[in-house]
Order: sequence, then structure tokens, then C-alpha cells
Amino acid sequence: MKNIHITMLFALLAHFAFAQNSLNGTIKDKENQEPLEQVSIYFPQLEKGTVTNADGYYEINNLPTGKFKIVVSYIGYQTYSQTLEILNKSTKLSLELTTSAIEMEEVIVSTPFHKLQRENVMKVERSSIKELQNAGAINLAEGLTNIPGVESVSTGVGIGKPVIRGLSSNRVLTYTQGIRLENQQFGDEHGLGISDAGIESVEVIKGPASLLYGSDALGGVLYLNPEKFANINEVDGDINLNYFSNSQGINGNAGIKASSDKLKFLARFGGSSHVDYKTGSDERVTNSRFNEKDLKTGLAYQMSHFKTEVRYNYNNSELGIPEEIGEQSTDRNAIEPFQNITSHILSSKSNIYFNNSSLQVILGLTNNNRQEFEDHHHEEEGEEHEEGEDHEEEEEGEDHEGEEAALDMKLQTLSYNIQYNLAKIGAVETIVGVQGMNQTNKNYGEEVLIPDATTNDIGVLATSHIHFNKSDIQLGIRFDRRTIDGEENGIIGDEGYIAALKRSYNSFNLAAGYKIDLSKNIISRLNVASGFRAPNLAELTSNGSHEGTNRYEIGNENLDNERNVQTDLSLEFQNEHFEFYINGFYNSISDYIYLEPNGTTVDGDAVFLYQQQDANLYGGEAGLHYHPHPLDWLHMESNFSIVNGDLKNGGNLPLIPANNWTNTLRFELAKVNENLYNGYGFITLKSYFAQTRVSDFEMPTSAYSLLNLGFGATVAISNQPIEIKLSANNILDKEYISHLSRLKSDGIRNIGRNINLGVSIPL
Repeated sequence: MKNIHITMLFALLAHFAFAQNSLNGTIKDKENQEPLEQVSIYFPQLEKGTVTNADGYYEINNLPTGKFKIVVSYIGYQTYSQTLEILNKSTKLSLELTTSAIEMEEVIVSTPFHKLQRENVMKVERSSIKELQNAGAINLAEGLTNIPGVESVSTGVGIGKPVIRGLSSNRVLTYTQGIRLENQQFGDEHGLGISDAGIESVEVIKGPASLLYGSDALGGVLYLNPEKFANINEVDGDINLNYFSNSQGINGNAGIKASSDKLKFLARFGGSSHVDYKTGSDERVTNSRFNEKDLKTGLAYQMSHFKTEVRYNYNNSELGIPEEIGEQSTDRNAIEPFQNITSHILSSKSNIYFNNSSLQVILGLTNNNRQEFEDHHHEEEGEEHEEGEDHEEEEEGEDHEGEEAALDMKLQTLSYNIQYNLAKIGAVETIVGVQGMNQTNKNYGEEVLIPDATTNDIGVLATSHIHFNKSDIQLGIRFDRRTIDGEENGIIGDEGYIAALKRSYNSFNLAAGYKIDLSKNIISRLNVASGFRAPNLAELTSNGSHEGTNRYEIGNENLDNERNVQTDLSLEFQNEHFEFYINGFYNSISDYIYLEPNGTTVDGDAVFLYQQQDANLYGGEAGLHYHPHPLDWLHMESNFSIVNGDLKNGGNLPLIPANNWTNTLRFELAKVNENLYNGYGFITLKSYFAQTRVSDFEMPTSAYSLLNLGFGATVAISNQPIEIKLSANNILDKEYISHLSRLKSDGIRNIGRNINLGVSIPL
């Protein structure tokens, strides 16, 4: 028996060592039979690919045996997507691509089966970071607002938190490097906490994604795809520089990546620095300045049946918390109050490919240190004096070394995600998995916002995709359990006392989706999914003033799970020159957790209590895209987003975005001449309607419109390509206040005209 085991082991090792297959072929234009250069050939499941050379030829080596999805894409041509069976040591695939004015399709990574958008049962919005940057966004949170149905709760321009169809904070889960991003995201004034440098694209799941990601994905998922490694036997590098006129902002990053046949490496370092921004009335908002440093690096090793990669991200941000329009300054160092946030994100992803099945293991370790430095309100009376106050403020802006943070929280999260993709049976693909995390929060400052606590999650899931001739069905089931153990803090009876906490939450969720090709050009999708969210520590245990919000919050340890069921229905029409879509949703939430004032105050701060009540959100998005023939370089786009949120008692939910309508006219020119190509230009009018459906402690917001424009191109100078872009947002210098601005209650306006000049140099 022992000899049999040894024989089987050597046979398995031989299979992995020698079953190395290859794929090669040529890609041509179907009309003129000319070879196409730089066509992307990519296996999404294997995360492996290459591009064609000047003769249209490509070759990919070290491929495992089995059936894998292959995607062939090139700008200006229809994307090819099929399942390819790799059986022989040398497989050939040559294609002729058909021209198309429709934008090149990309593979969706945030859903489990890695399909093109038109093949997905679940509708997912995808945008490249480059597209968001070309629109003149100062940071990632602002750029996301260009995606229909996505807005941002902002504190100035440095702090922004995504809102998906009216839900935010712990109801929207952010994924980066394939793991959940945990950074005390429960607070409105806590930003996204990640730089767009080294991020290739963003995918947005609008609606319950608890089936795929567990708790905190009740409202949706923001999935950030890191930049890919270089193609085999290539070395790439680039330098990117940006200047923003309004905040005198400087933003830059530089990266390098190299790949051999098996080993891959990349590194990118970036940073930004901004002074206080100016409103449309030419006033600088005091202490809205911010600074950021960011490092992303990765190492990967790939064989035919095995791939593993490790990525690391270091980010440090110093974020001023604006409270007034005071001293007009262009100092770049924050003054109190401000946040200093440091994050370390370490992840590993390993894939083993068997014959027609695969195993993926993703592990993550994140460390987030959130420090908040406040005004010296704790100093004894008489210690402060008004004389020299401005000078003292300037000194604070220059040096905070040695000063202790009022709030100092360290959050450590160990996460795991193990998924097995079973061998395909007929038209059925199935994935089973287990996910979870262990999380600890520790306090080191004089103030305690949430207690020292340990949170444990575990979830098991199964999901299947069934493909028919003109339709697809996706089904899923999942069970989760979360336990929270919080330590006692303070003395019973004293202000700010937090009792010990020990709670557990269970949830069982289902999801079902159906996609049908009604005709060659019309697709319809129907998805029904449930989701859940366990209460966070702030909601369960708060007992004190929440700095930056001017309110005294009291938690409720008896809060139950939030649970929801959302129905999504979409209809899409697309031909060579015209696209139209309409998406509608209805989201029913049980035991929605919200804050409500009780009419009392503590030390001048209004007291807010955490309550629960059933709620409903409903609305949708509609849009069209027209590129008339023969002017395929001209594009006319329009999209409209609407969302309403109601409490069962007839009140309105807070932080519901105003309805908005965006109209864009843009052009794209692939090539003007040998030294000028990839040209583009746009002019956009984004109109926000008045928001009068507000909660009891919100103020209504007036309507406003913003005019933006920009253009860019790649210029070849002595054979060195240089990408240049210029954009202007709020070009009319409009004075306005966003409904989702946390500075609205102080009457502080949003950013005025902002001109962005950017240069990118590939090396």
C-alpha cells in the first residue's frame, strides 16, 4: 500500500512538472486581413496573457490542461470571448476581429465566474481609473462619483466616502488586492483610505452582495483591481504628474514592473499634497488641506498549474478636518483638528489548477492606525490666551511631533477566502467556499470612541452559473456567523462609560438571477438577493461626543442584524452605434439602524440615539450612448440617477443623494498623425436636482449644475510618447453646496473652479 501511495505521488508531481501546454496563433482584421498589433489575449481564470506583435502573432506558454475562458480584445474591435479547451502541448487559435464602435469590453473580476459584462447575470458597473483621472478627479472618492448611482459623503475634498444607491459606511464593502479593506469605516468623517495610484480599475456591485462577501455588503461592493503585472519577458515603467489649480495640489507617482516567464515584480510609489481649497466665492476653507504618501508593491510566481502572488500597500494620510472659513492660508501642514491615518495591507493569493477545476486561497492582513488630534480643549482654564493665538496655530501646522493623539485606535484584521471552482458539468459551473476574518480593535488615546474588542466572522457559500442557449441562471446560498466581544471601559455612572459586550449574529442568505437575450441586441436581467449587516461597535457601544460631528452619540447594545431583500430589473439595447439601458431597483430593509436626536444636549452637543426601524429604498439609473455613423469618433452620452429612502413611520432616510442628470459630448481620435494619437476631448454638464426629502435633522439642498470639460492626447517627441491631459471642473466657478457634504450645516460651500494639468511618461 505504501508503494502505491509513493507511485501516485510521483505521478501527480510528474503531471504538474511536465503537463505544460502552449497556445499560439495570429489575429487579423476581418475586412482587410491586415495583422493587428497589441491585441490582448488573456485567460481571466489563470490571470495570464500576452499581446500580439507587429505580425499579429502571439504565444502563451506554461498553460495547464483543461477548459478555460479566453478573452481577445482590442480597441475599435468586437471583443472575442469563448471557453477554450487546452488538451495538446501546442494548441492553435487564430482569429479575425470585426470592427466595432462600441467600447472594448473588459472581464468583470468582482463576480465569481469572471465573465464579460454582457455574459454576466449580475449587472456590474466598471470604470478604469484612467477614465476617472481624465475627468479631473482630485482623489479616488471624487472620481467614483462619475459612475451612475455612486456618490460620495465628503468632508472638504480630502475626505470622501462612497455612497451606492443611498447606502454608505458599513453598508458598502470595499475590496482591494482581493481582500476586504477594514479601516474603521463606520464614521461619516472617515474617508475611503486608499490611493488611486497602482489601481487599474474599479467595479461597483449595486445591491446586496452578502452571498459573495458576507456582512457589510448589504448595500453593495466597491471592488478595486490592482494594476496587472507586466507581460512575459517585458519591463515597463512610467512617471505620472498632476497639478490642481484650486488647491495648488501636487500629485505624482512612479512605477516599474518586470516579468520573466515565471517570476513577476512591480512597485509603485506616489504621494500628493494640497492646500485649503477655494469655494466659488474665492474663499479658502480653513484646514481642508491634506497630504498623502503611498507605496504599492507585488511579487508573483507562476507555473503551468500553480500561481501565487504577494502584494503590499503602505498608505499614510494627514487630513485636516475643516470647520470654518477662517484664516486664508496656503500652508500644506494640517492644523488641529486633523487625522493621521496609517494603513498596512498585506495580501497573498494562490491558485492551483487541476483538470477542469481549480482552488484559490486568498489571505489578508491589514493594520490600520487612526489618530485624531483635536483642539486643546482639555487644557486648564487660563492656560490659553488669545494673544499670539494665530502664531500658535501656525506652529501647530508646522510640527506635531511628540504630541499625543486624543483618539488613537489600532485595528488589525486577518482575513481568509478559500474557494473551489468545481469541474464544469454540462452547462453548470459551481463554486463553493469559506470566508472569514479575525479582527481586534485597541485604544491608546485619552478618548475612547469604541471599546477594545474582538470580532470573528465565518461564512460558507455555494453558487452556480447555468448557461442555456440564449439565457443564463445564477443561484447562490450562504450562511454567516459573527461574534463580537467588547471590553468594559470607564467607571459605571461616569460620562463615557462603556459596558462589556458579548453578542453573536447569524444570517442565512439567498440570491437568484436570470439573464436572457431577448434578441441579438436586447438583454434583460432580473436579480433578487438578500443581504445582511451586523451592527458595528459604534452603533452598539457609543457613549460620548463624536468629534467632527458635533453630536453626543449613545449606542444600543440590543440592536439586531439589518436584513434586506433587493430586486433589480434591467433592460439593455445595443447595436453598432447606439446603446440604451434602464435599471430599476427596490430595496426592502428590516431593522435599519439610524441616528435620531432625543431633544437633549450634553456639553452643548445634541444627544443622538441609535434606533432601528424598517426602511425602503427605490430608484434606478437610465442612460444612452450614441455615436453616429460615419462619425464614429463622436460620442453623445446621457445618464440619469434617482434614489428615494423612506422609513416605515413616514420619515426620510438621511444621506440620500439628490437626483442627478449628466450629459456629455466627447470625441476620440485613435490617430491624427505619427506623432499625435489617442486624442480625446469632452464637455459635461452635471445637474443635481433640489433635495427636499430629508431626515428630521438634515437641511434641504438647492439645485445646481456644474460644467466640466477636458482634452488630452499622446504626443511623440523624439520617439518618446508623452500623454498630456488638461481638464477644468466647475469651469463657471459655481457656488454650491452638495447635499452629501458634511460641511453643509456650517454653510461652507464645495470646491470652485479646478483646473487639472497632467503628464504621463512611459519609460
